[in-house]
Amino acid sequence: MDRKVILTGLRPTGNLHFGHYFGALTNWVKLQDEYDCFFEIADVQALTDNFNNPDKVRKNVRETAIDLLSVGIDPKKANIFIQSAIHEIAELTVYYSNLVTIARLYRNPTVKTEVMQKKGIFGEKGEGVTYGFLGYPVSQAADITVFDCDLVPVGEDQLPILEQTREIVRKFNSIYGEYLKEPNHLLSNNPRIKGLDGNEKMGKSLGNAIFLCDNDETIKEKIMGAVTDPNKIKKDDPANPEVCMVYYYHNLVNKDNCSTICSECKKGSRGCVNCKKELITAMTEFLKPIREKRKMYEENPSLVDEILINGTKNAKKVAEKKMKQVKEAIKINYFE
Repeated sequence: MDRKVILTGLRPTGNLHFGHYFGALTNWVKLQDEYDCFFEIADVQALTDNFNNPDKVRKNVRETAIDLLSVGIDPKKANIFIQSAIHEIAELTVYYSNLVTIARLYRNPTVKTEVMQKKGIFGEKGEGVTYGFLGYPVSQAADITVFDCDLVPVGEDQLPILEQTREIVRKFNSIYGEYLKEPNHLLSNNPRIKGLDGNEKMGKSLGNAIFLCDNDETIKEKIMGAVTDPNKIKKDDPANPEVCMVYYYHNLVNKDNCSTICSECKKGSRGCVNCKKELITAMTEFLKPIREKRKMYEENPSLVDEILINGTKNAKKVAEKKMKQVKEAIKINYFE
């Protein structure tokens, strides 16, 4: 029996952090044993709001690949590929754009939120939003359907994007025949990871992230600046660990000691500085195997390139087969 196909990916706009790791990557590592997985490095999508900085996107393609390999994505089990190298995705995006109105794209709540978050690029009211950014859900629909994808791992905030894909599939099939598979979501149970500043979201550009590639000194500096209970003034004051980001991260990388930490914090027998030092040690130990793997790939860039080339070749074979079917459906398979 054929395994079901999964497609998911990341924009190469910076190194991956704890939010990615606990929010998605740990799940991806498990999924590669159960499904045929295509992990996309979405450089075309990254250019929709980094069009004026292509060097940033290009540099981070390999960095993203190394991060994926370092956390346990196995190129013998899954395909890591570069979006722009699969020309069928761009072609399919053009065909799908005929099936979606501008008004529908503007109504997508995920897009609306992201446009407002990027005021520096698109203006206070989103008046400068580009055709490429507004239409990226159409490109994502092409990503998903060109691989006959069964399931797409998503967080709740990305469900509107997947629903738009499903709408496109239904419209295409109603016009041209049953050529496309309607994908389902695979909702992640993993919570969104908070930032060191207490922000509900850890982000590459928010200055509140611990990156998987951070060295010891950087980790120490970041954790020493993490937000703790503001009501704890003196070392022996009792505190509330539930509002402390240091305790929050202990729960991620130092679970075995959390009951003791919680008890001592509430009694006032644990100072914040010592608690942070313990977290630094635990965090360093937690990241050690990831760093070791990353170092190996950093020292062997040709191996990373080989993995990307092979993954992209495998992805292209699947995409070419689906594109042949699509061209047949819309009657542009001339001379074939």
